[in-house]
Amino acid sequence: MARAPLLQLSGISLAFGGDRVFDDLSLVVHEGDALALVGRNGEGKSTLMKVMAGLAQPDSGAVITSPGTSAGYMEQDPDLSGFATLGDFALRDLGPAELWRVEAAAEGLGFDPARDAATASGGERRRAALAKLLGEGPDLMLLDEPTNHLDIRSIAWLEGELARRGGARIVISHDRAFLRAVAKGVLWIDRGAVRRMDRPYERFEDWRDEVWAQEDLERHKTDRRIKAEARWAVEGISGRRKRNQGRLRALREMQADRAAQVRRAGTAALALDEGARTGKRVIEARGIAKSYDGRPVIRPFDLRFLRGDRIAFVGPNGAGKTTLLKMLTGEVAPDEGSVKRGAGIEMAVFDQNREALQPGITLWETLAGDPEVGAAGRSDQVMVRGAPRHVVGYLKDFLFDEAQARAPVRSLSGGEKARLLLAKLFAKPSNLLVLDEPTNDLDVETLDLLQEVLGDYPGTVLLVSHDRDFVDRVATTTVRVEDGRATAYAGGWTDHLAQRREGEGEGEGPAGPARSAARPAAKAAEPAERSKPQPPKDGITFTERHRLDALPAEIDRLGAEIGKLEGLLATPNLYETARAKFEKATEALVARQAALAAAEEEWLALAEKAEG
Repeated sequence: MARAPLLQLSGISLAFGGDRVFDDLSLVVHEGDALALVGRNGEGKSTLMKVMAGLAQPDSGAVITSPGTSAGYMEQDPDLSGFATLGDFALRDLGPAELWRVEAAAEGLGFDPARDAATASGGERRRAALAKLLGEGPDLMLLDEPTNHLDIRSIAWLEGELARRGGARIVISHDRAFLRAVAKGVLWIDRGAVRRMDRPYERFEDWRDEVWAQEDLERHKTDRRIKAEARWAVEGISGRRKRNQGRLRALREMQADRAAQVRRAGTAALALDEGARTGKRVIEARGIAKSYDGRPVIRPFDLRFLRGDRIAFVGPNGAGKTTLLKMLTGEVAPDEGSVKRGAGIEMAVFDQNREALQPGITLWETLAGDPEVGAAGRSDQVMVRGAPRHVVGYLKDFLFDEAQARAPVRSLSGGEKARLLLAKLFAKPSNLLVLDEPTNDLDVETLDLLQEVLGDYPGTVLLVSHDRDFVDRVATTTVRVEDGRATAYAGGWTDHLAQRREGEGEGEGPAGPARSAARPAAKAAEPAERSKPQPPKDGITFTERHRLDALPAEIDRLGAEIGKLEGLLATPNLYETARAKFEKATEALVARQAALAAAEEEWLALAEKAEG
């Protein structure tokens, strides 16, 4: 059965400051479409969504909305001026009959409608804007980064709410887990063009790689044809000058078309500057606790972090994740207990509020003017991994051009600010990396690269994130902070859920912790919240059993990554055209092959132990 079109874009072209964003773009959105709008930072995703919503006018082309169709847009930075409370803003243009919808959305998204709009945080403003859109219930929802500043519980609520409502929606997000749950198709913006895939989002990356591989093959064939025709033009045209003018014109057209092709944007050249090697024990917490106004935020908690650990802290907003992190790093003193930090720690901190960035200064000044990053006595260089680099060259590693280097920080998008903060952070030597919501606004390609960098980082990583997919890819231990309790589990987000379910099956209840996989402080009593270890079953411990169950998926993942890297290295002329990329892929392939061999050996050893 044919579905009625809700929105049609026909021949849309748009440019900013002489730079073409879209050229002759056309697409149709139908009833029931649930689409992810994806693409690199700076490709124009938010701009395209504003064109769809009628908030931005294209230079040419038409935006046609079917009669009677309502479209609603959730923007990233809503304007709440003129509204006393968040609830007043969310109820704008809504009647009393819709009040319950906004109240339900406020409860699900975790904000107080009575909160003063003037003092509300950016995250609270965004949640109010999302509640407003859900209350309106338009035929077509346009959602720009709806999961930023939402905790995992609120994201899960939003996934269920969108599934319950049905209808058409287009979502911009870099949260893979969220997109897998809410998107049945993909609109992919790539170099000013939009491609559509009517398959679930989880198929997107394979499809994208296939498109790029075919594109590379066609470009290679074109280059060979141009080379052959150019040789003919030099050697064979003189005897048949008149008859071959058409062939010569075709050569010129082929060369012009090839020159006009837009090359794919590269990936940011992320690399961490390792500081001095720490001792094996990095942080040891014994019985630490914290209360505010008589309310326990963190109850007594023991944990030991060793060199090389990747610890993810998860839980609802306001549960105390950042407080716990600040106690561990020494920014906040615990009310009870003690924290011992190893000698020689060099800490680098990624702050989710971007407070290390000053909006009024340029990108150049942000790096070269920082005494911890800039080269002494030089206003145009930064120290990167012990060597001076020109500030523009270093910014290009993070996908900024020379014109942006002299632009103020306030002119950057959210994703660009995150990349700039990573550039500032990664120039400093460190052996303890503290990342508070680093994934907000980063595109998928940069997230993948950040994941690889953290995987190769020899130091210790403390991570706060609501991105379940990223936690799964990075964390070796997950600490869940909820209701004043902090409980550690082996592995990432999915692993910790499995262990919690195991605990519930043993009668602990939904809030009860599974057996902790963290390293307890030596000779320290277990906190009241932590269950006592159970005796091993089938000859192996719970942690070993969980590891045995998780290894097949890890082996499959490593095998898939090895296949992709081998395919990349098979690209013709890769070494000549992108030597740095070739070398990085080669190093990654060797590392993945070693990890695969180690995982297979570990699985065999655990399987034999389980069999007795």
